[in-house]
Amino acid sequence: RIGSVKIFSDGSLGARTAALFQPYHDEPTRKGMILYTQEKLNPLVMKAHKAGFQLAIHAIGDRAIDMVLTALEKVLKEAPKKNHRHRIEHASVLNKRLIQRMKKLKVIASVQPHFVVSDFWVTNRVGPSRARWVYPFKTLIQEGVLTIGGSDCPVEPIDPLLGVWAAVAREAFPEERITVDDALRLYTVNAAYASFEEDIKGSIDVGKLADLVVLSREPHEISPNEIRDVKVEMTIVGGKVVYVRSG
Repeated sequence: RIGSVKIFSDGSLGARTAALFQPYHDEPTRKGMILYTQEKLNPLVMKAHKAGFQLAIHAIGDRAIDMVLTALEKVLKEAPKKNHRHRIEHASVLNKRLIQRMKKLKVIASVQPHFVVSDFWVTNRVGPSRARWVYPFKTLIQEGVLTIGGSDCPVEPIDPLLGVWAAVAREAFPEERITVDDALRLYTVNAAYASFEEDIKGSIDVGKLADLVVLSREPHEISPNEIRDVKVEMTIVGGKVVYVRSG
């Protein structure tokens, strides 16, 4: 099956190509780039939406996120669909207004918590006032925006436990740390819902696929920074053991 239609609306913070409203703090002559004008993005989003596809739109900068939400507002007004589950991939540079628009539209935030670790330079890149709203996981969750976790592999490590650790133990803007339960939900029940697979995946329940892992330690019972050292002892797929850690 086709899971979703991917559209790129801007670049990345690392390359200073994520589209921002205001210039980059460390390079004031640049604001990033948009890959589509609003006039071209709107019909592209409409075409995929009307064809019945879920949209997964890459948008990192606040300007790009604003444009994506504008397109989705237009689409959902002209062709309403309650269970669209459209997603913004990354949704990195946010603010209160953008978060409220995401909530109203029921747009899913597809985030990559390990960016908190690898993008250690983000305050210098966008300045302290905007940096406060880069990767605001706790605020997204508290405001009722369904949030899911990914890795952005091969750019980042694929290990979801590193994502859980980064979301729980982040040092930058610790007010945006989330609980272990919420971090695990990013990669389990929430992710399953975002892919329209909540009836068969996301939790260990009767009638669902017997896909699960056995961990070396209980994440709730250790310090946040110890989560990154947790090992997978066993992997079970479809009820069959497919991996056992040696030693």
